[in-house]
Amino acid sequence: MRAMVLLLLSAPLLAGCVSAVKTVVTAPVKAVGQVADWSTTSQEEADRNRGREMRKREERLGKLTRERDKAAEKCRDGKEEQCQRAEVLEHEIEAEMAAPY
Repeated sequence: MRAMVLLLLSAPLLAGCVSAVKTVVTAPVKAVGQVADWSTTSQEEADRNRGREMRKREERLGKLTRERDKAAEKCRDGKEEQCQRAEVLEHEIEAEMAAPY
């Protein structure tokens, strides 16, 4: 009878121990899973990053094109240094278009 009472009184203490053991045992598995999530890129993330890079590239090309057009206009007005600038900008545009995403 006495053993039964001790067993019933110690049951809540054992439940806490079991919970702590479970937490300790599953922690490394959860940590490895989190590292795997952090170290891999999902297809959605890759698509989003590629789209962002394409928009940035288009913005750079637009800016270079506008600068080249302004320099070419000034070149037609007789400003020799702007002719050289337009040529340099044209090469930058070509290099930007040839670069991979």
